Parts: sequence; C-alpha cells; structure tokens
Amino acid sequence: MANPVLSTFSLRLMWPTQDPFLFCAYHYDRYPKGNEEMGPAEPLAGRALGNDFDPDLPWRMYHGTKVPGFPYHPHRGFETITLVNQGFCDHSDSLGAAGRFGQGDVQWMTAGKGVQHAEMFPLLNRDSDNTLQLFQIWLNLPAANKLVDAHFKMLWSDEIPILEEDGVQIQLIAGKHNGSIAPEPPPDSWAANPDNGVAIKVITLEPSSVYTIEESNLPLKRALYFYEGGQLQLHNTSYNQLTGFYLDSGQEVTIGSLGDRVSCLLLEGIPIGEPIAKHGPFVMNTQEE
Repeated sequence: MANPVLSTFSLRLMWPTQDPFLFCAYHYDRYPKGNEEMGPAEPLAGRALGNDFDPDLPWRMYHGTKVPGFPYHPHRGFETITLVNQGFCDHSDSLGAAGRFGQGDVQWMTAGKGVQHAEMFPLLNRDSDNTLQLFQIWLNLPAANKLVDAHFKMLWSDEIPILEEDGVQIQLIAGKHNGSIAPEPPPDSWAANPDNGVAIKVITLEPSSVYTIEESNLPLKRALYFYEGGQLQLHNTSYNQLTGFYLDSGQEVTIGSLGDRVSCLLLEGIPIGEPIAKHGPFVMNTQEE
C-alpha cells in the first residue's frame, strides 16, 4: 500500500490549508481568572496590546486591549466558520446579530459582498481560570457567490451530531458520516452543494483506539491536523501533537492513539479551482477586485 501521507508540517497559530479552504486559525489560550470587565485579572504591562499574538505565551490579547479578541473588522468574499469547544465568544455584526456562543457551538458566517463583526473572548470565571479553545476556518466562495448578501447562521452544540463508535468520537460540523448528516450550511456556501464533498470533523480517539478515514471517489483535497494529545500513529509512523498532514483522499488511512487521548481536525473538499487574490480580510479573484 502506498503512503497516503503527501506531506507533513508543524502547526502554529495559523494553519495552512488547501483549496477550497483558505486557512485555519487555532486559538488555545490558558487565560487566568477574569476581572469585572471580563478581561484578565493580571497585569497587561509589557504586552503589545492591540497586536498581541506571541504564540510562545500561554495566552494572548490579540487585538483586544481590555477583553481578549478581535474588535470590529470587515470581511468580504469568503466564509468564516468559528468552532468554540472551550470558553466563549461574544459576537456582534453589521447585520444586527449579536450573542454569546461556546462550549461546542459553531458560528457560520458568509461575508459575501461585505460584513463587519467583532469577536471577543469574555473571561467569565472570576474565581478560576478561563481556557479558550477555538478554531476559525476560512472557506472560500466561488466567483459567482463572492458578492452575495452576507448571511449569519448558528449551529448550536445540541444540533451538531456527536458520533461515538469503539473509542472514537466524531463532531460532525459539515458533511456526512456513516449515514449521519451535519446541520445545513448557509445557502451560498461551497459546502451547500453535497457534490462538493466539503467536510469538517473533529475526531477524538480514546487511549489505544484506532479510526479509519475512508477513501473517497471524489477528487478531494484532504488535510488532518493533530492538535492535542500524546502521540498519533499514522501509516506506521508516530507523530507528536501540533503536526499537520496533507493526505491522499483516494486511499484509506488508519490513525491510532498511542497511550493518551488524541484529537484531530479533518478538513476536506473539492477545490474551487479559481484564482485567489487576498489582502487582509478580503478574498477576491483578482487584485483589482
């Protein structure tokens, strides 16, 4: 059997992705106790407030100055999919939507022709630490949909299938698995057409468990991100956490947990296959656009 691993790479704050995805930001912050303003009850002196992104620190303020997070900023031409598995995110946007989500909830926002929003991470516990684990996945839009009306959708945790089998748990955010189907994505998303094969899954293996990612007959780009746990075995090789893999979707691949529990994020889909011109939070097809 040929090696299904096409390449490996280390994972930092911003994870590389393949078309139709643009990138994935992984925020894992061990925030301290919160204060009366929902910020950290620790001195902020010496931090680059407004641009605090040091990946070697145990927690970051990002663009926040009192509360960690990302104050109002624009997006255009793609989608953000925000999964908060630990902690909370306070969202507000120019569509009039506002609310708090977390603990397994997902926010799916189609920026389309343009939207502004804020994503702040309130530290609600004032007598204990506030851990945040958040993925923000950028999914591209095809040229035909880049200027659609912006759209906002919540996928609450109790709507997202959690599938368990033989020591393996799968959080099914997009796509399908063994007859189960994820909540419907926004209507203009590349993921809205099942023929595009878009899938987003969080795969957790209990100690000494194995799971087989099945081969596909679709021309998918497939990426696996091992972000938490002891060691992962993949094609007879063991890897430490914070390792990413581009996989050949035309082959099945078995992954196993060596000793400790492990967690991985799986992203896959058929490429859009169009030119990409990116500048900050704007993603179009040409630099002129």
